[in-house]
Amino acid sequence: MGDDERLPDPDLLRQGGFRLAVRLFAPGDLRATERQVRRLRAFAQAEDPPADALAAAMRARGSGELRAGFERALQHGIDAVEDPPAELADFFRAVEATPYWVDTARLERGARAIARTGILGLFPLGDMSLMGGYLASRATKSLVGTGAIEQAASRRLVETAVWWIDVTTPGALRIGGHGYASALRVRLVHAHVRAAMNRRADWDYAAWDRPVNQVQTVGTLLLFSLVYVLGMQLLGVRYTDRERADMLHLWRYVGWLMGIPEQLLPATEDDAWRLLWLLATTEFVPDDDSRRLAAALLRSHADVGRGRGAVGKVLSHVSVRVHSSISRLVLGKTNADFLGLPNDPVAQGLVVAAAAANFAAETVRQWVPGATLLQERLGDLGRRQYARRLGALFRTDPTYARHTPTEDQPAA
Repeated sequence: MGDDERLPDPDLLRQGGFRLAVRLFAPGDLRATERQVRRLRAFAQAEDPPADALAAAMRARGSGELRAGFERALQHGIDAVEDPPAELADFFRAVEATPYWVDTARLERGARAIARTGILGLFPLGDMSLMGGYLASRATKSLVGTGAIEQAASRRLVETAVWWIDVTTPGALRIGGHGYASALRVRLVHAHVRAAMNRRADWDYAAWDRPVNQVQTVGTLLLFSLVYVLGMQLLGVRYTDRERADMLHLWRYVGWLMGIPEQLLPATEDDAWRLLWLLATTEFVPDDDSRRLAAALLRSHADVGRGRGAVGKVLSHVSVRVHSSISRLVLGKTNADFLGLPNDPVAQGLVVAAAAANFAAETVRQWVPGATLLQERLGDLGRRQYARRLGALFRTDPTYARHTPTEDQPAA
């Protein structure tokens, strides 16, 4: 096959809800060429030099003073930090140089479109974005390497949900906002994890690429953006063309804050679809670690009934079956079977029925004056309250300070 001949469609996009989504929403022929695949794969060797330099400085000099400067710059800008170290100044000078294409009005509209679905958005976040991400076996190596997913799967699931709420809350991505701060804190966590994996003698660069590389980071971004939007639509949520474009614009800026090179960031929905095709072709190859992480996520869903006696057992059973059914409907039978997800036709039927009812309600919402605005406000309020409850219950740390290692101590 020549460099410019189009490659066959990947299996992932021919299964489950992806097959339906491709038919309904994809922009025609998505197939890429071998030349385009090679170009994408080059980014599997790319890391994040500004964040990596800052993380290295924290390890070398002790994280206390630098971490305090980092937190101050998050809230007030780098100019508020007196005589900042070069690594801190370089990081924030780059971050604060907001790209010309960022449209604050679109960020606000995109956040409102995400927020109006309330905590319903947590279903595709966990069942499609996170579970689907485990199919990318190279990306799972850093998760498995830290041990944190299996040792504290519920906490990590909660932290991901709280982070997602932070960055998708209206107004939160302004410089100094809590979503802006959350994005940059997790970027620094990635740098510490990357350094910890690079220190491991058993890291297989030939098989796994660079740890937490740019292909993996943009893949995660795509799971939280395009795949999330598709998942919500498959659950019956209705978005206008402008809402979809604005949500993807929001995630483009989040990706930029996270250190993804601009040439990798999809600017439009068509771009995002073509990137999904490339990732499905090159990255979504599951292995035994994919199964381990899927099992850990299922145990997190089962934890909803822990300590509640007979009622708790029922809640645990229902929780696992519903979440697994959503994953199955999107990822397809082959992937779901490989990940060990329970196959419950009754639960799958109930999910489809709920999606149909939701679609009907969404149709009414679009026609009733003021209903969308009301739902945006109620959804945003519900998400904020839910995030507060999760934070209190699991004692989450919004600064992720525990992930900042001292010298010779690995990242959590």
